[in-house]
Amino acid sequence: MRLRLFALLIPGILAAQSIVAQSLQDFEKKVTEFTLPNGLTFLIIERHEAPVVSFHTYVNVGSVDDVTNRTGLAHMFEHMAFKGTPTIGTKNWPEEKKALDAVEEIYDRLDAERNKAFRADPKKIAEIQAELKAAMDKANSYVDENAYPGIVEANGGEGLNAATAEDQTTYFYNFPSNRIELWFLLESERFLHPVFREFYKERDVVREERRMRTESSPVGELVEALLSTAFEAHPYKTSPIGWGSDIENFRRTEAEALYKRYYTPGNMTIGIAGDVNPEQAKKLAEKYFGRLPAGPNPPLVRTVEPPQTGEKTVAVASPAQPFLLIGYKRPDEYSKDDVPLDVLSDILSDGRTGIMYKDMVRDKKIALEAESQASFPGGKYPNLFIFFAVPSQGHTIEENEKDLYAIIDNLKKNKVDAESLQREKTKLRASLIRQLDSNAGLAQQLCFYQANYGDWRKMFTELDDYNKVTADDVMRVANAYLAEKDRTVAYTYVPPKEAAKEPTKESDK
Repeated sequence: MRLRLFALLIPGILAAQSIVAQSLQDFEKKVTEFTLPNGLTFLIIERHEAPVVSFHTYVNVGSVDDVTNRTGLAHMFEHMAFKGTPTIGTKNWPEEKKALDAVEEIYDRLDAERNKAFRADPKKIAEIQAELKAAMDKANSYVDENAYPGIVEANGGEGLNAATAEDQTTYFYNFPSNRIELWFLLESERFLHPVFREFYKERDVVREERRMRTESSPVGELVEALLSTAFEAHPYKTSPIGWGSDIENFRRTEAEALYKRYYTPGNMTIGIAGDVNPEQAKKLAEKYFGRLPAGPNPPLVRTVEPPQTGEKTVAVASPAQPFLLIGYKRPDEYSKDDVPLDVLSDILSDGRTGIMYKDMVRDKKIALEAESQASFPGGKYPNLFIFFAVPSQGHTIEENEKDLYAIIDNLKKNKVDAESLQREKTKLRASLIRQLDSNAGLAQQLCFYQANYGDWRKMFTELDDYNKVTADDVMRVANAYLAEKDRTVAYTYVPPKEAAKEPTKESDK
């Protein structure tokens, strides 16, 4: 599965050409791989062009690992990433710890009263809530805000960030190469001794994030509707942000439990790329990360999505621009058909050369935008091959949907021509190679392939896999997976009352 990046990488033609020219054997000479006794794997690649090092920590936990009533918890933990430790981020740790513990004790009493349901005493709940607020304010008064990011920035660190997806959580930033030991200290400390300070304050931030990105976004609502309709049982049905009611009731103790279960060394991979000495890095890894206690590997998701037996449809009322989103069930990234599905997607919608753009946007002008994506929302488990279309003014959802099905039917009946196939395979190879242009991109890719396939070399062998795809393969996967019975259609529409409000020419006068 091609890893889609979030505006992290900057293409560089010369760098790409140099990597293309290298064989896997040449590249292997620059990569140092080792695993600490506690199970934590490091991948280090030397690139001495500039005195900068990129660090990427990949944790094999995402929203698929959230449980019922705690959706969004993996994402919530990510928001705790840079809150600090007992020595970073506090004005008085002994007193802060007492205050944090007091918050949880009061919160336990609040939950106990609420759980009495119809017997709960509203007056008592209000009293405990007031007590809780005072306790939170006291705990927050000990916080030295932004202390951790402040240390990073003061030492030349850049790009400090984190991200939670369905299948993984990642943490990354860059440091000058003469500050490499500081990174080892800071990163290991926050995994060894994390402090969940300002947890409930940050919980409100996450709740607002959901309002902005999902509840106030037509596309966000549509994606959520598609997933919750397409997936009946599997946790891919819930986006990483989680449901609002779950977010509002997160407890610090729940985040701590997630940390203990999933943030074990054997469930983590760290990539380091840039001006780094591998021998020095290994010694620092043993010194700092070797302190992390080993733990059992967490279980995989055991819920299996049942076979879909017919098309599903969901409509989302929205006064904004209409959108069409269609998903077809497909296998996971370990399937032999994963690479052919990537090629199929690029044939359909790789920029201005894609079939969808040329047919729907350029020629018929029925869409402002028309794209496909081979794997969504994650890849570790069976997921969706999706299509997205934005009807142009004067054209409808139905018109776009009908034309899209005609494009799919044509691919099922007629082989793609050799020139188009070769062009898209070349672009796929170039896309993967461009992701290796920067230190940050290279560190990320090393981690992704190591964590997902057990061997970072997969990113090289995948280039060969693209070359082996034939027109017969593309036609076969189109017929196998773009089937009506496995289809879920989601679209937005203008509610009748909103449509009635549309001004007429007469009323505009």
